[in-house]
Amino acid sequence: MSGGALGRIQTELPRLPEALRKVGELILADPAEAARSTIVTLAERSGTSPATVTRFCRAFGFAGYSELRVALATETGRAAQAGWGLGVIGQEIGPGDPLDAVVETMAVADARLIQETAAQLDLGVVAKVADAIVAAGQVVMFGMSTSGEVAGMLSGRLRRIRIPCWSYCDPHQGLAHAALLGEGDVAIGVSHQGRTREVLEAMAEADGRGATTVAVTSFARSPLAELADLVLTTASRETTFRPSGLAAIHSQLFVLDVVYVAVAQRTYERANEAFDRTIRALDSHRVERN
Repeated sequence: MSGGALGRIQTELPRLPEALRKVGELILADPAEAARSTIVTLAERSGTSPATVTRFCRAFGFAGYSELRVALATETGRAAQAGWGLGVIGQEIGPGDPLDAVVETMAVADARLIQETAAQLDLGVVAKVADAIVAAGQVVMFGMSTSGEVAGMLSGRLRRIRIPCWSYCDPHQGLAHAALLGEGDVAIGVSHQGRTREVLEAMAEADGRGATTVAVTSFARSPLAELADLVLTTASRETTFRPSGLAAIHSQLFVLDVVYVAVAQRTYERANEAFDRTIRALDSHRVERN
């Protein structure tokens, strides 16, 4: 697994079996200490066993504990160099906190989420997604609520560079379009937890018709991720008044923006010409400056 280990552990923690969750909680409580600990020490402190720690490592894509220690040491070192406290993500915002403190907490939290998402982003998968979109007969995106709004933003941007792309928040319309997909088409499902029934139904239909399926989710072992051919993961942690699903919007936008730029690079001349055309068409709708 690439970087962003702490974000992945934080995101997946509630879904882990009890023994693995104990290991994760101990690591999150003091990542730097965990990076210095032996596997025996970590097992003793978490009330588990070395075998459980090894299972924990493999659950997150690490070959073993040594690889996890390196990832934790790298991430804690990067955070220290950037001046970020490792506990700032998920920090509670109290009703009496001054606005400047609220702004600082939110700014650092969002910046950290983008960094974690970038660190864990599999660039090989991004390239495959971009290649599939460029070659696709059509691209269809599915998402509900805020994830649907994020999907709609990418859909609109792709259309402006001549990529035929539609997005659906309406489950019936989305499912109907999914039924019309076939080989050479691309279906993208956006869901923070990867468990939204309407998105899963549309993606399953698209998969059954032979379309290439792409998941954008914070949970790498979610039903959506398991269904998809290609998976792009996002980081997400809660702060007060911002549950993880809302916090994930920034990560989702970042990942899909990376995909958009990768597509535009692959269709550079066509994308530039189309983008210039749309800019000129919209110029008449802008009020002149005084």
